[in-house]
Amino acid sequence: AARKRQRYVEKDGKCNVQHGNVRETYRYLTDIFTTLVDLKWRFSLLIFILAYALTWLFFGLIWWVIAYSRGDLEHLGDHTWTPCVNNLNGFVSAFLFSIPEGIVLLLLQAILGSMVNAFMVGCMFVKISQPNKRAETLVFSSHAVVSLRDDRLCLMFRVGDLRDSHIVEASIRAKLIQSKQTQEGEFIPLDQTDLSVGFETGDDRLFLVSPLIISHEIDERSPFWDVSRGQLERDDFEIVVILEGMVEATGNGVGVGAPRSASSYLADEVLWGHRFTPLLSLEEGFYEVDYGGFHHTVPVQT
Repeated sequence: AARKRQRYVEKDGKCNVQHGNVRETYRYLTDIFTTLVDLKWRFSLLIFILAYALTWLFFGLIWWVIAYSRGDLEHLGDHTWTPCVNNLNGFVSAFLFSIPEGIVLLLLQAILGSMVNAFMVGCMFVKISQPNKRAETLVFSSHAVVSLRDDRLCLMFRVGDLRDSHIVEASIRAKLIQSKQTQEGEFIPLDQTDLSVGFETGDDRLFLVSPLIISHEIDERSPFWDVSRGQLERDDFEIVVILEGMVEATGNGVGVGAPRSASSYLADEVLWGHRFTPLLSLEEGFYEVDYGGFHHTVPVQT
């Protein structure tokens, strides 16, 4: 039985790489804002709540220390005693104050509170405005195909956008991920090789109004040039495709960082001698795309 290959990039676009044994963890604290944005929602909300709770507790403790150091807590109920903090009978009521020092402390608390507000609200806004959900409506074909196109052997896959708001300045890239050994005997795991999808001619710049078939010509410059059909079925490789662009409605970028803006194809997901079925049909005054056949292919003479 063939060994199941571990994906470098999942079909939904998530990079299957985890960073382990990171010694210089202080770098995450240096860029604390991005670190908080990258956290999962449950951790972000926990830190959001803790930031406010700890701020309130910190200043409440200061008010309590002031009252305690002035002796107010030792004269509770003593009407002859003039307290520095009125109506303070414990830590819970430490927020109630009426002393001259309270003006300075109140200003410091207000400034720090504004900084906490700006920081945490900024993190939440960035997390909410990330284009992850927009990338959910980008679809890649479940298989890539190899067949003739204009009498040239090509490797092809299909990409589409389900929304009416388009991806502006969309571009496509493809990488071949495969381990190799150099002539000097050096072993390179997961070596990355560019697959040309029209960079020289500008065909990699997409007008993604309807689904498009992206083509890589297998010529002398292609890493698949000397690969036969039988060898293609036996090889152990992964083709990673990445769609980048800008969301027309929001101006946010869509790239490899967002799930579903990338996909990948293993060797057994490349169909030799197949072609994608057409999707466009001309209706009364408009073109209609039948996404029901988005992943469908048909065998052809190759």
